[in-house]
Amino acid sequence: MQTKLHRWATDDPGRRFGDLFNLVHDPAFLRHAWERVSRNVGARTPGIDRATVVWIETVIGVEDFLGQLRNALKSGEFRPVEVRQVMIPKASGKLRKLGIPTVADRVVQAALKQVLEPIFEADFKPCSYGFRPNRRAHDAISEIHHFASEPVNYRWVFEADIKACFDEIDHTALMDRLRARIKDKHVNSLVKAFLKSGVMTADGNREETWTGTPQGGILSPLLANIALSALDDHFDRQWHEEMGTKRQRRRRKDQGQGNWRFVRFADDFVLMVAGDRHHAEALREVVAGVLAPLGLRLAEEKTRVVHIDEGFDFLGHHIRRQRKRGTNKYFVYTMPSKKAVQAIKDKVKAKTHRSTRNQDLAELILSLNRMLRGWATYFRHGVSKAIFGAIDAHAWGRLMRWIRRKYAGKARLGMPEFKRRFCDRDWRIAHQGTAFTGASPVKIERYRYRGTKIPTPWTTEPAGT
Repeated sequence: MQTKLHRWATDDPGRRFGDLFNLVHDPAFLRHAWERVSRNVGARTPGIDRATVVWIETVIGVEDFLGQLRNALKSGEFRPVEVRQVMIPKASGKLRKLGIPTVADRVVQAALKQVLEPIFEADFKPCSYGFRPNRRAHDAISEIHHFASEPVNYRWVFEADIKACFDEIDHTALMDRLRARIKDKHVNSLVKAFLKSGVMTADGNREETWTGTPQGGILSPLLANIALSALDDHFDRQWHEEMGTKRQRRRRKDQGQGNWRFVRFADDFVLMVAGDRHHAEALREVVAGVLAPLGLRLAEEKTRVVHIDEGFDFLGHHIRRQRKRGTNKYFVYTMPSKKAVQAIKDKVKAKTHRSTRNQDLAELILSLNRMLRGWATYFRHGVSKAIFGAIDAHAWGRLMRWIRRKYAGKARLGMPEFKRRFCDRDWRIAHQGTAFTGASPVKIERYRYRGTKIPTPWTTEPAGT
């Protein structure tokens, strides 16, 4: 059914879909939605009703729960309840608002997403990569790398961030973009009900949600992409009308105008510019003009223009053009940003803090290995080998000091004794058959740029046809 929806939306870009609500409460869709919710890492996290997935499975029963939910949807009695608000600390020291829906609301949101996503994926532009099936952060990084490298040479970068994007999206503007494709009033009303469901704060007060879509909901990333696709549409249309051919780009260059390409991952985006600095600076007003009708604005402290030789951070990577050692040739390199490196060091520090000395050493080594291997896997496509080694050296030092203090006894544990008891010949720390390996064993490999023809899960034709 999803494949059919996607094909119909692709074949007729102007089609408005009706009679979708019956899919939302279809038993197969609800069952699939439940499976997704129950497998999610937040399955044990309750909403304001304190019900968890395990509680529903053991007390109510999944079939009865889904049957009750289906009947409530069909009769029109279903009403989303307030999300439970929790505050999550950000790396900057500020707090991020996270809204946790009830399990029932999560299942309905998942069912809604299953119906809406194949339709809107037909409209979303290739320049968008965040929260979309078969797309990931590495695709956005590789596209920026492609634009900044020879022979494309888009050297100026307008990097931007939207201030409180999920909190400030205008509901009217979002619903207008939704209704452009969906004419089923029941579906539109259900989406609007989730937007207006309100927030229950930690002190028990209810707050209205006049704008935004709460982070933490399954449907929220898709709704944010529907709203922010206004940016994608604007720059995609501008590209095809004014810069789509070599002749057009050459003419604009001869006339003193710039050319640019747009790359977005959720609410983080960059414009890669061929021209001068003032061409990139002029895009600030253009972007602000597109965002204003959506109720959004740029975060000034995170919006700037830089040259690719200065480098910039995007999605945890530092992207910069520099001279290759031993040559006079310049290449664009990606590597973990200083912020990402410091973040993983802080996590290692937390795991090896003195308050954790009651933990078993083998368990600590295993936990460090998993964490560092996961971090390195994300950054394995960059120039990261030396950084992996530095992270491992930092972790080894923290682990060594943790062990020496834990097993000091009455006398301090000296290094010869430490090596004899806890290290092999290569000074690799090991205990009870568990050895510290860290990030270094992760293989560095180039990420293959996939271009704009990335198939969706519902694409029936080969990519590029």
